[in-house]
Amino acid sequence: MWMFGLPDSVIALLFDLDGVLTQTAKLHASAWKLTFDELLQRRAVAEGREFIAFDQVDDYDEYVDGLPRADGVRSFLRSRDIELPEGDPDDPTDALTIHGVGNDKNARLLKLIHERGVESYPGSVRFVRAAAAAGLSRAVVSSSANCHDVLIAAGLSELFDTVIDGVVAARDHLPGKPAPDTFLAGARALGVEPRQAAVFEDALAGVQAGRVGGFGWVVGVDRVGQADGLRAHGADLVVSDLEELLSR
Repeated sequence: MWMFGLPDSVIALLFDLDGVLTQTAKLHASAWKLTFDELLQRRAVAEGREFIAFDQVDDYDEYVDGLPRADGVRSFLRSRDIELPEGDPDDPTDALTIHGVGNDKNARLLKLIHERGVESYPGSVRFVRAAAAAGLSRAVVSSSANCHDVLIAAGLSELFDTVIDGVVAARDHLPGKPAPDTFLAGARALGVEPRQAAVFEDALAGVQAGRVGGFGWVVGVDRVGQADGLRAHGADLVVSDLEELLSR
């Protein structure tokens, strides 16, 4: 018998953070736009080119959503035929390097979090609480290095057994999504095989990671009207909110 619309073989749940549990995806998109638009404007003036702004929906979904920060910088700049040196992870925010741009985005994100706070998705919280009551193990798997701070700010930190975030990924040299390695680390931390775990993702790259990793079920969470894309990348089921699973 299936529980919450999940196969009965699933005993552990792996949740992405931004866009699945918390509404920080909007803050990420805003921070990326501020960072990339400033860079694009500077280059447009210097090179006499037309300024084409970063699109918070299309560019965000296609090039940066769900990726580790530096990978997101590389991905978007590649789409605009812009090359920058790699630099170092501790580059200042005004450095014209991959890491400098990424650090600028992170600084803007932290400022937005401080100014606006962190909101969770109430339906997701209800689902996680129900899953906990049913005895299912739970982990957060996020590329964000700010994951713990966001969970604490949203009042969610006590709901999960373990967290695999950008800090863990850097420490253990885990490639980011769409590679499945962080999700696989989450399954190991919960003591289950991938086929015994379900992945919950709103990003195309994250859904792809769940499918490539051989997980027992992949749930796409469609917050921005990309249900078809989530299915195409490997989602077994697409919902607009995790609360929908409580009635299955």
